[in-house]
Amino acid sequence: MKTMTCKELGGACEKEFHANSFEEIAEMSKQHGTKMFQKKDQAHLDAMNEMQALMQKPDAMKEWFEKKKKEFEALPED
Repeated sequence: MKTMTCKELGGACEKEFHANSFEEIAEMSKQHGTKMFQKKDQAHLDAMNEMQALMQKPDAMKEWFEKKKKEFEALPED
């Protein structure tokens, strides 16, 4: 199991996510983002706007995703 924070995954806070795969941790981050969106948390809304801008460029989004996946894989086991 490995740990990454919301901020390390492109978010806005230090909430930790623990998972065995990058796909799992990405899903946890997405669910957290949804909750923060519903709460209208401004810091998270700002981070989401940055991600949405990145999503407009498929190559940039793919590159970001691969970079984050490599960061996850390089982490030590908890």
